[in-house]
Amino acid sequence: PPPPPQEGPRPARPPYSYSALIAMAIHSAPGRRRTLSQIYQYVAENFPFYKKSKAGWQNSIRHNLSLNDCFKKVPRDEDDPGKGNYWTLDPNCEKMFDNGNFRRRRKRR
Repeated sequence: PPPPPQEGPRPARPPYSYSALIAMAIHSAPGRRRTLSQIYQYVAENFPFYKKSKAGWQNSIRHNLSLNDCFKKVPRDEDDPGKGNYWTLDPNCEKMFDNGNFRRRRKRR
């Protein structure tokens, strides 16, 4: 039998923080809001690194959503069945991600 297909080299980790990944996901959504599972889906589809890696990153996403004040939880509308709240970006934080600047923040020395 032929040898099993070789796994290619693992995709490089994107140069974005988890907060930036979440912000990109929300930013790109119609209505600028997404559920947690839609955020996971966005990240996995757009960054192969996360598609391959196990669930640790999803934990980090949840952690960032709950701790970062830039992310606001919004309840679903009555006529919008489904599980979970939506997450949006606080308008005061939009500046943080102006002109697509989603890079990791440099630590100030």
